[in-house]
Amino acid sequence: MEADNDRLGKSGSGPAAQRAPTRAVAYRTDQRIAVLGLGYVGLPLAIAFAKAGRNVLGVDVDARKVAQLNAGVSHIADVPSDDVAQVVQAGAFAATVNYDALRDRDVIFICVPTPFDAMRAPDLSYVVSAVEGIQPCLSRGQLVILQSTTYPGTTQEIVQPILERSGLKAGVDFDLAFCPERIDPGRTDWTVANTPRVVGGVTPEGTQRAAVVLGALGAPVHCVSSPRVAEMTKLLENIFRSVNIALVNELALLSERMGIDIWEVIEAAKTKPFGFMPFTPGAGVGGHCIGVDPYYLSWKAREYDFYTRFIELAAEMNQSMPFHVLDLIEQALDRVHIALCDATVMVLGVAFKRDVDDPRNSPAERVIELLLRRGAKVTYHDPYVPRFHVGGSVFYRKPVELLSQPLSESNLHRVHCAVIVTGHRAVDYGFVVRTVPAVVDCCNATAAVDGDKRHVVRLGVGR
Repeated sequence: MEADNDRLGKSGSGPAAQRAPTRAVAYRTDQRIAVLGLGYVGLPLAIAFAKAGRNVLGVDVDARKVAQLNAGVSHIADVPSDDVAQVVQAGAFAATVNYDALRDRDVIFICVPTPFDAMRAPDLSYVVSAVEGIQPCLSRGQLVILQSTTYPGTTQEIVQPILERSGLKAGVDFDLAFCPERIDPGRTDWTVANTPRVVGGVTPEGTQRAAVVLGALGAPVHCVSSPRVAEMTKLLENIFRSVNIALVNELALLSERMGIDIWEVIEAAKTKPFGFMPFTPGAGVGGHCIGVDPYYLSWKAREYDFYTRFIELAAEMNQSMPFHVLDLIEQALDRVHIALCDATVMVLGVAFKRDVDDPRNSPAERVIELLLRRGAKVTYHDPYVPRFHVGGSVFYRKPVELLSQPLSESNLHRVHCAVIVTGHRAVDYGFVVRTVPAVVDCCNATAAVDGDKRHVVRLGVGR
């Protein structure tokens, strides 16, 4: 009990800290957990709770994924299969497609995707579907925690009304809260188990109850006054990154015109021990959050007759980078006297960041679509992503599935230009530079390569 309070007693001096709960909060250590959505967010959370001694049920609509997990096989690189097998064999974790199994759970986490549609408007269909699945199974005394990134108001304006169709009232018959996920794929220093959490409930009691549950993972929990504050916190975290990436992308374009190496500038600026945080340019932004979250907030802001021009300008800058990469490819091919429509281009790295297997919203998707539209033949190599889907968009209408090609000498000899979009450490870039007649480096992966690099065009570097 004291240990739990120590972990959560970091709520600061805001409204949540000033308004004490008016009913008793259950501090049970044997609570049965359910996690809806066993993807990049849900599975690490489920396994972390199981390893912390909780009984966890995972629910997912993908029957094949469920069968794999029950066999002890993980589909997420950050969650080793050995960890899954261990908690399955111990009886601490099981997966199902059956929502009825939620009836006897004490806590239900919702960890489903929240993408945007073709017009950059929020797509909450996965959240709505999950909540509608919970509603018939909702039981008195349960705690529901939404973790899917979304705009301020979703928990109380979308989730709460659907759950209350059951006849139960939030804050009276069941508790409801929002806790933003803080997953950074590929990281081993900050994980679900040690990353501090933020949580805001519909009531102070719900907030404290959710904080106790999350505190079982071992990291500090910061309580805020409402779900809306917690929802906005997540957006601030990711919009902060989006804006700063856009700034350095713009400076990279300026550096190219001025004959300056932006990568050298960034390294110099990093020597300042205060007031500076390094961000790097690239072919765009990817992943589930940074390229999506700004649009969630800008869409919601219009309801208040407010236009987030600064945020949207940053998103516009980041979205323009694949088009700039296409210009760099044409420059590189011009030097070897090959027209883009006659060229074979190999994209190196289609995951959204280095050394991960997550290709969601990767800038490589748009780069490849633009190349295909211009008539180039496109292949790719990524040691972490064996298949990659592009097309089906206004940039390239035909849906295309590409297979990762080996980085062999015979394959590279057929390539006119290699484009390094994501710089995986497992790739031998020296071999690429020595073999391919034209190289476009979007992430400074060739900086340490020795030898003749006059045929390498680096994003952010003037010539």
